[in-house]
Amino acid sequence: MKLDKNSLIKNIDQAAKYDFDNNKVFGSAYYVFQENNLEFEKCYGNVSLDSNIAVNNKTLFRLASMTKPITTIAALILVSRGLISLDDTIDKYLPEFKNIHIVDFDGKDYLPNKIPTIRNLLNHSSGLGSNYDKMTNITVEDRKTMDSTIALCFKWGLDFEPGTRQMYSGVAAFSVLTKIIELVSGTDYLSFLKKEIFEPCDMLDTTFMPNETQKSQLIEMHNRVDDKNAVFAMRDGCVFEAYPATNYLGGAGLVSTLSDYCKFAKMLLNKGKVGNREIVPEEVFEQMSTPQISEEIMPDDARWGLGVRVIAKESYPYLPVGAYGWSGAYGSHFWIDPVNKIIAVFMKNSKVDGGGGNESARNFEKAVYSSLI
Repeated sequence: MKLDKNSLIKNIDQAAKYDFDNNKVFGSAYYVFQENNLEFEKCYGNVSLDSNIAVNNKTLFRLASMTKPITTIAALILVSRGLISLDDTIDKYLPEFKNIHIVDFDGKDYLPNKIPTIRNLLNHSSGLGSNYDKMTNITVEDRKTMDSTIALCFKWGLDFEPGTRQMYSGVAAFSVLTKIIELVSGTDYLSFLKKEIFEPCDMLDTTFMPNETQKSQLIEMHNRVDDKNAVFAMRDGCVFEAYPATNYLGGAGLVSTLSDYCKFAKMLLNKGKVGNREIVPEEVFEQMSTPQISEEIMPDDARWGLGVRVIAKESYPYLPVGAYGWSGAYGSHFWIDPVNKIIAVFMKNSKVDGGGGNESARNFEKAVYSSLI
């Protein structure tokens, strides 16, 4: 099926207007690509409540959990080189985790039958960092570095037996994975991403640590206070919540532009290739977009692949079976549709209406798929 441009323009304009009318954003950006054609690219609004600087495709947005698909590709690069296996247990690289306990939702403390694998980290079945009741007393020191974050994950213990259930891990699982990538690659994580993904994909404004020029391009965080739009003041030196940008959060810490993330999405649509360069071999790449959680454990119409959700049933309202992508805590959203060869990317930064299934994201999905003829 093909997208009708006139319908697409009308539908996305309406979706964007709805967000402004309902006080969900200062500014936003949309991109839709089908096969070899750019079908839609438009930015709306300004970078802050009191600014006349318009959002553009070089405006920086905090990706939050849209960082996770990038970290997934980083891990699959190492898998393709035989340096790690998806079924390696994490204690192979972080020996202290051999002694991790389960401290379950009832507070019971016991040894697991197995140690989480790298696959478990990627498909949210590791048991690491899913019980948010454990996270109420995180200190500044706990968040300070990757090592302090991982030490806290170990201290919390697992929330359940790995592989027996799935629960979303916002930070912990991907922090452990990021540490493993650093240990195996012998370099810091940002340098690894630059060499292996950002430079080949020409994603030159995607980073954990924006420089002064990039900071001037960073959209402010939208919020609502006393039923009025407001700016949410992010902590100095932080991109995601209160985690310092120097703590390379593989699950939530990147900033990027609409232009950059669309280049990453095109690489995904091309099954791991950029032009003639193979970032990840197709046979390894395809595991990312294949459901990795059984229907018994996750009977939803979408199930976890590796670092993404994958549409698994026709009962999903808009996207076809096989489409995959994810969202960010601050409202950004993207998907790849291999059936119709569509890439769609939406950027916003707001403390209102974020995370998986947020209304802005669903309205964008509806706007696109109502335009197919």
